[in-house]
Amino acid sequence: MEDRRRAAFTLIEVLLVIAILGMLVAWVVPTLLGRADQAKIDMTRNTVASRGPIAQALDLYKLNVGKYPETDEGLKALSERPDSIDEDSNLWRGPYVKDPDSLKDPWANEYQYKSPGDVNTNSYDLWSNGPDGQEGTEDDIKNWKSDR
Repeated sequence: MEDRRRAAFTLIEVLLVIAILGMLVAWVVPTLLGRADQAKIDMTRNTVASRGPIAQALDLYKLNVGKYPETDEGLKALSERPDSIDEDSNLWRGPYVKDPDSLKDPWANEYQYKSPGDVNTNSYDLWSNGPDGQEGTEDDIKNWKSDR
């Protein structure tokens, strides 16, 4: 009679492969998630920076209207004509942003805006509440340097 060998994996081999895959996932996933979070933070820093896309839109708004939007008008003034500007006026030449969703941070929260700013008293304060979405915490991302 011929010696037939089974061409299959043993239970030990399958368990070993599963254990190795589990260790790889446990090591790789947190690393990738950490990089994704850091990428969101970096992108937000660039967005609120003095040369970022929102700052450019605000500067163009100021060039046309003569002042930055008031705090109560907020960043919405970049996508929709504020009530304070007469429709017959040629001052508002917006929209100044193509997509109103660009006025939300990577965590889907609206960027915060105050004009005149508490810190930038001659212009505006612009910030994101950061990953935790809570204002006034250490992870806030601002257009000014913090004393912390």
